[in-house]
Amino acid sequence: MDKYTKERITLLHPLVREEMTTIITECNKALTGRAKIRITQSLRTFEEQDALYAIGRTKPGKKITNAKGGQSIHNYGFAVDICLIIDGKTASWDTTKDWDNDQIADWYECVKIFAKFGWDWGGNWKTFKDLPHFDKRGYNNWKKLTKLKRDSKGYVIL
Repeated sequence: MDKYTKERITLLHPLVREEMTTIITECNKALTGRAKIRITQSLRTFEEQDALYAIGRTKPGKKITNAKGGQSIHNYGFAVDICLIIDGKTASWDTTKDWDNDQIADWYECVKIFAKFGWDWGGNWKTFKDLPHFDKRGYNNWKKLTKLKRDSKGYVIL
């Protein structure tokens, strides 16, 4: 597991950090070839979320999210975005490539492992599919999360 992934796990809600470490370890074990998983995003502030929401609206670019600050599960530490790192250096979001030649796309090997632990994949969304995104089932309703009190570090109290 690379240092970026480790750092991003520490930003997740304390309830899912250990589980995410297990998921990443299992993904890397399953990807026996040239690919390893990297978390590219975990916890995001409301301000960071608003900046992403502005892209394609008030800032140049293609829309990348429909969630304003407070409306993303990333804002509560229960979501991650991933990519695959090929040969330790090149980021890939190719969901079809089978880097380890086991007849299963590496991305889908990871999707199955996330699902085993109760994480929903943005690739299954009906509209605005978000292929790099996973969020924790049971903790993926921002309307409920936004009403909860937060601890001294800003994490919702469950």
